Amino acid sequence: MTLRTRTLGTTGPQVSALGLGCMGMSPVYGDVDREESIATIHAALEAGVTLLDTGDFYAMGHNEMLIGEALRTAPAARREQALLSVKFGALRGPGGEWSGYDGRPAAVKNFAAYSLQRLGVDHIDVYRIARLDPDVPIEETVGAIAELIEQGYVRHVGLSEVGADTIRRAAATAPISDLQIEYALISRGIEEEVLPTTRELGISITAYGVLSRGLISGHFSADRQLAANDFRAHSPRFHDGNLQHNLNLVEALRKIAEQKGVTVAQIAIAWVLAQGEDIVPLVGARTRERLTESLGALDVVLDADDLRAIEDAVPADAAAGERYPAAQMTHLGSK
Repeated sequence: MTLRTRTLGTTGPQVSALGLGCMGMSPVYGDVDREESIATIHAALEAGVTLLDTGDFYAMGHNEMLIGEALRTAPAARREQALLSVKFGALRGPGGEWSGYDGRPAAVKNFAAYSLQRLGVDHIDVYRIARLDPDVPIEETVGAIAELIEQGYVRHVGLSEVGADTIRRAAATAPISDLQIEYALISRGIEEEVLPTTRELGISITAYGVLSRGLISGHFSADRQLAANDFRAHSPRFHDGNLQHNLNLVEALRKIAEQKGVTVAQIAIAWVLAQGEDIVPLVGARTRERLTESLGALDVVLDADDLRAIEDAVPADAAAGERYPAAQMTHLGSK
């Protein structure tokens, strides 16, 4: 395995070519093993992974506290190499319900204060609102992050799940390092407008959902029972007759992976890596075993024939079902 590096845009830091998305280490996809989660973060740092991604609303602060514990217990050299990407703004109730987004400048600074405390750090490397607040101009939200940069609490401004127009407005307000957005073989919506815009402006992509929440990992089966507290139990791509259609795509991908002598997950991640040096995939490994598999994607070389075969097997727009339930789709950026 060779852990290469990539740079987040023209203004951001240099990071490992794969980042670790830590959301699944909180009870989002069912129950979790805290000790294994911390061991996985330690193993990622030991392997040279530098970018750790979280959100202050992942299990209401649980995820940030988990990362904070992992950093405190990691060797000093590994702790110092960690770069933290944090999303904020999602409002939750005590029962876990969602109640919108808050991008007001005062709220931005309030969220940051709590994140710094939970993570146990003196600054956040990339800070971004998780979804656009429809009641607050993006210029105000980004401006507040820029003030946090001036005060030393944040290093770089990021964006998350916004469209081309919002990206341009944000970039006119302050330098933007990268946009975090879902991008995978079966989630290619950014290719039409968003990706050309970020490339024009020198903004990179941190791609989450590269395995579509395990759907195209090669490890998900049609008879798998999902717990009530598993996000996927409510995801359109995992039910309503869509699951089998999507798993058929996985089987087509599996044939190509087997010909290359790699796993389905590795070829799916390698496809994202092959889309450009300005794209950093976030892998959501929750165990050391899955982390090792994901890191193996860095050694998968895909030539033009391989890429053509992959995209023939899993064409754009081939997936059945939306990425999120209908109510959440309204919060995803298209402007």
